Amino acid sequence: MKHNRLFTLSLALSSVLILGWLSVQFEGAPSSAKIADPALPPNAVPSGPSDWPQWRGPERNGLSKDTGLLKQWPSPGPQQAWSISNLGEGYGSIAIKGDRIYVQGTTGGASAVFCLNRADGKAVWSAALGPKLNEGRGNGPRSTPTVDNDRVYALTENGDLACLRARDGSPVWRKNILKEFGGSNPGWLISESPLIDGDRVIVTPGGRGAGIVALDKMTGKEVWRTKELNEEAGYSSCIAADVGGVRTIMNFTSRAAVGVRASDGKLMWSHSSPANRTANCSTPVFADNKVFFSSAYGTGGALLGLSAQGGEVKAQELYFTKDMMNHHGGMALVNGYLYGFSNATLTCIEFATGKRMWVNRSVGKGSLTYADGMLYLFSENNTVGLAEANPNAYVEKGRFSVADQGWNSWAHPVVIGGKLYIRNQGTLTSYDVKAR
Repeated sequence: MKHNRLFTLSLALSSVLILGWLSVQFEGAPSSAKIADPALPPNAVPSGPSDWPQWRGPERNGLSKDTGLLKQWPSPGPQQAWSISNLGEGYGSIAIKGDRIYVQGTTGGASAVFCLNRADGKAVWSAALGPKLNEGRGNGPRSTPTVDNDRVYALTENGDLACLRARDGSPVWRKNILKEFGGSNPGWLISESPLIDGDRVIVTPGGRGAGIVALDKMTGKEVWRTKELNEEAGYSSCIAADVGGVRTIMNFTSRAAVGVRASDGKLMWSHSSPANRTANCSTPVFADNKVFFSSAYGTGGALLGLSAQGGEVKAQELYFTKDMMNHHGGMALVNGYLYGFSNATLTCIEFATGKRMWVNRSVGKGSLTYADGMLYLFSENNTVGLAEANPNAYVEKGRFSVADQGWNSWAHPVVIGGKLYIRNQGTLTSYDVKAR
């Protein structure tokens, strides 16, 4: 009995501390944090091959290493494992580590992070990060959390960047990147997902003399800022790659594709041809010392060849194509071929040359991810499709529809651990796609 009373008192005290922090950090927001399941290890979230810990997966390339998946769906679609509908509003995808799922959404007037039980989607905890913003194309957050060891990093549509403990959502540090670095919120609101690179977290405030910044991931303190970069942020997310021994951070700004040195933030190259002046959204695709950037609004894509010279990386355009005008649905590079939606047309091009292999409009404009030889497609008109990652032809292997939530379906699908996850505004559904 004494042990039970002590446990109850400890649990209550933890709740008070978490809720108190939320009320101080965001006065007037609903304090919705819940204490984590005591069964979750106290110091770390389990890790393994079935994790999807950040935007577009472990390597930020939209490629899943899952195998043994269905090659053909039954006519109603794959069997549903579970579904929840309490995430509020938002367009972000999900991050998964161990037995937990992390996703951003809204609760009341707050932009929040939710931690869910992977087995059934039930809530473990939630944490309000700042005010929810409304916008004519959809309200709430657009970003995906990043899970790194025992911490979760999340950036809201208003620029509130928070580092939380994965086990219970309690705060480690927090700051607003727009206020701190003099950035302005893009017209359709911040859509970036934070990048963890070694001991740093990388984000794109778009401030004058602070286009991209690196923060100490443990403390939130500034490590460097890209002083030569004065352009506002785009809607894309950074990637990191080693080029000839030079670690390079790459992203879209509002005006150009850029590469900065990871050690000190120095701007090494800027290339404007694949950027438009309206919305540069797609995450760049890197392979073999080459990087592909693409945008819509009548623009197209450019493959840049990267080479290291004197501790810096230079970029040279290898080709430009109008056959890949990827808006925001992302692209996947599979066996030398790039798949993505060019506006409303699913398109396959040869990565090295830009040669168009085929186009198909049957599913409609959307996003995609790759797993086990297949493309998982999610159109903005609520259609989920399965097709072969086949450079010779479009070969569809199934489709089904999900309920219309009142906004376009813009969250990217995730395939990992034998499950397909489809997030559509407040609803998240897990489907069983493992072959039997």
